[in-house]
Amino acid sequence: MELFQSGTWQKLQAGAEGAALRQKAITNNIANIDTPNYKAKEVSFQEMLKEESSSQMEAVRTNAKHFSFQNTQNTPSVYEQRGNTYNNNGNNVDIDKEMTELSENQLHYNAIIDRINGKFGGIKSAIRGGS
Repeated sequence: MELFQSGTWQKLQAGAEGAALRQKAITNNIANIDTPNYKAKEVSFQEMLKEESSSQMEAVRTNAKHFSFQNTQNTPSVYEQRGNTYNNNGNNVDIDKEMTELSENQLHYNAIIDRINGKFGGIKSAIRGGS
């Protein structure tokens, strides 16, 4: 349905998916806090979202020989943190940092879901005729 193909819906969906991926990475880090040589994982979603949000320029091809403008669908990537070790066993998971990021991510996810619910509420109101 074209109603859900707008930029707002797609960004909200990408935000929810990115927050879910980040939640998974953080919980894996917490679960592996005592695993020797485990390297904490991070999700590069925030940077990707900022980059996507700042590029709002619409482009139009004026000649068939010009390169086409494609809507690149960036996806968040998971990467290992390197260079720091918090435990003697080579593990670099910092429980305080992970718990802080877990709380921050949960707030971010809840804000996205609230916005999605608001969008659905607006649609429901329009269908009912404003009542």
